[in-house]
This record gives sequence, structure tokens and C-alpha cells, in this order.
Amino acid sequence: MDARQIIEKLRDHQPLNEAELTLFAQGLASGAVTDAQAGAFAMATLLNGMADAERVAWTLAMRDSGELMHWDLPAPAIDKHSTGGVGDCVSLLLAPALAALGAYVPMVSGRGLGHTGGTLDKLEAIPGLRTEVTDARFHEIVEQVGCAIVSATGSIAPADKRLYAIRDVTGTVESIDLITASILSKKLAAGLEALVLDVKCGSGAFMTTVEDARALAQSLVTTANGAGCKTSALITDMNQPLCPSLGNALEVMVVMEALTNGEVDNILCDATCALGGELMVLCGMSDDIDQATWAVRDTLTDGSAAERFGRMITELGGPADFVDHWRDRLPSAPVVRDVVAEAPGYAAQMDGHALGMAVVHLGGGRLKGGEKVDPAVGLSNVCLIGEYLDEDSLIATIHARSVEDADRAEAAIRAAIRLGQEAPMEPPLVYEKVTG
Repeated sequence: MDARQIIEKLRDHQPLNEAELTLFAQGLASGAVTDAQAGAFAMATLLNGMADAERVAWTLAMRDSGELMHWDLPAPAIDKHSTGGVGDCVSLLLAPALAALGAYVPMVSGRGLGHTGGTLDKLEAIPGLRTEVTDARFHEIVEQVGCAIVSATGSIAPADKRLYAIRDVTGTVESIDLITASILSKKLAAGLEALVLDVKCGSGAFMTTVEDARALAQSLVTTANGAGCKTSALITDMNQPLCPSLGNALEVMVVMEALTNGEVDNILCDATCALGGELMVLCGMSDDIDQATWAVRDTLTDGSAAERFGRMITELGGPADFVDHWRDRLPSAPVVRDVVAEAPGYAAQMDGHALGMAVVHLGGGRLKGGEKVDPAVGLSNVCLIGEYLDEDSLIATIHARSVEDADRAEAAIRAAIRLGQEAPMEPPLVYEKVTG
């Protein structure tokens, strides 16, 4: 069996076995599979799909194309993954909160993609901090602190890295089977015992409808559990930003307000606690979801999550006094402008994609691969759906490098946030839970 025959079987709706899928994944990693063959495989998968058993085998083959992490820890190694949204900095709160409760969180995260922000870009807004560490150093930090948020090394799931780039240029990004394997191959390579998935839906997410989000969540949960990792998913709302700031340093500021000033009465912290409680039950550290959820919230208010966060920042090269002096350590933009309502009304609808792109065009994200990100720019004080705004009430605050950038951002914000005269229904935080 060779790559061409495997593609032909997939094309002709013939089932692929574990050995065939492993051979193809190894060929992707080694270069034996050509770009043309990889593109054909991706397109055949998009058009014909994979059965559950095939998807599990493909995910494991992608995982096993590189190095696997192993942990010898006194408590479970657990993690969370989000499918991406705007103003989503849950990971920065959740990892230290779980570590404070005695879990270990080896979080291999990513950078901004399209209109969505990236956890690594947010962390690297902290001066001196670097998320690229060796596997040995990653293990050291997790064992000493309880959590570490780092970037994937080239040795983790190299087959996925190659196929991901090819999917991007062959119109096959939308394949649920390939999305599932891409996400899980990297997470499973991290040696996790339990995983919770935050599958976003709405105007600021890649999956805009609950139906599409449910299909992805079911694929992810079925595949991860089939691969031996206890996994569940929450389908959560992304019709508005998860926190009132969009942009790297600005979102870190919101995180620090929660960790150091007890600013936890918001949807960002509600999402953090819901996901954390789910993970605590999944990994066996709690048998009561309500108690687990409140335990996570307690770490945000009693200082224990802040202490873990500060230690993680220091171990990753950031300032040793960051928790105490974060306001002085984070960068700021030279142009700050308030955008106010021109007439009274309710914040009725938001285009989350447009708000995310406004931040990208300010320099807070990438329009093409390899671009540098400006950590200081973005939006803050973004209003919530259902909020009543008087004339001259604040809609959002722009943080920009120039007046011209601020002008463009203001036009984008006014187009993205629609005001109405009737109070809208506020979207729920969690639509549903998907279990294996």
C-alpha cells in the first residue's frame, strides 16, 4: 500500500485501516507524501468524510507522527481547548486556578488565527516572557508550578503541522474530520488524562450556528474518548466578546483585575469556572459539579490562582513582581479614544468577527503569517448585548498607534455594534454540554 492507493480508497468510499492511516501520517511527517497527495487526501476527506473508527485512528496516527509527552505526577494532567473567539482569555485564568486546586495543567497553546486572538500572543505582551521552551523545561515548570502555557515544538504532531498548511491553501479547512484530528493530535501528544473543550458558536466564532458547533463538539468528544482521553465539551456563546477587552495586553489587564482585585462577576469568569468545574469532575478530583465550579471561583478571589500565575510568569522569563506591579509592566498605546453612542438605545447585536478584525487592523493580530503583533493596541470597555446606552454613553475605547488607525477602528466599531430601541434577549453563556 502506498499514498496513492490510500487516496484512491478514500476517494472511492472504501474504509481505511489503522496501518494505512499511520503510513500516510508518517509520510506527511517525513516528506514521503507529496504536497499534491496531501491536498488530494484532504479534499477526499472533506467530500467523503471518515467513520468514527477511522477518525480515531487518523487522530492517533497524527499524534504518533512526533514525540509524546509522559508525566509522572501526583495528580492528573489536564487541559482545556477553545475553538477560538474574540476576547477569550479563559486559559490565562483557568490554568493557574486548576493548579491552585492541585491539578497539573500542561497547556500547549496557539497564536492568533484570523479574527481570533491567540493565548501565546497575549502572554507575550508581558515583557521578557517567552512561550517557546524545551520539552525538559516545560516539564520542570509544570512540576514546580502546576501549570505552564507554552507553544508547541516542532516535534509535536509534525504531520498535522504539514497538513494544516496544505489545508489552508486547498479549500479544505472546513472538514470536521481534519479539524478534529488537528486539534486532538496535539492535545493527546501532551499526555493528558482529561480534556474539556470549549466549542464556540456565534458571530465571533468559526462555527456561527449551534448546529455546526454541535457537530464539531460531537466529533471531538467521540474521537478523544475513543483515543483514551476522558473528554467532554461545552458549547458556549460567542455572539459578543467574552471579556470587555480585545487585544493582547488589554486582555491580560482584565485577567489581572480578576486575579488581584476580585473582578469576577462577569461572563469571562463564569466561563472559566464552568469549564474548570467540568474538568475537575472529568479527572476525578471532584464528584460534584457545583462544588467544583465554586472551588475554581474561590481560587480567583482568594489569591491562590494569582500566586500560581505569578510563578508561571517568572518561570517563563517575565517580571518577578508582575502580580504586584502589572499596571506598570504592560505596554500602552499612544492614542486612546472613547467611542460613544450617537443616540440612546440598547446594544442589540454585535458582529464579533468584525470587532476581531478591527483589532487585527490596529496591529493586534496578523494579516499574514510571520507578522509581528503590537501588544498594546486593541479595544477596551466594550459594551454588552442588552446594555442600555444613553446618548454619549461609552460603546468602546480604542487603543491605537495613530489617529488614522483610530479613525478606521471607530468606523468598524460603529458598523459592528447595532443599537435598537427594544431590549434584546441576552445570549446564554452555555448552550449545551456534549459528553462521550
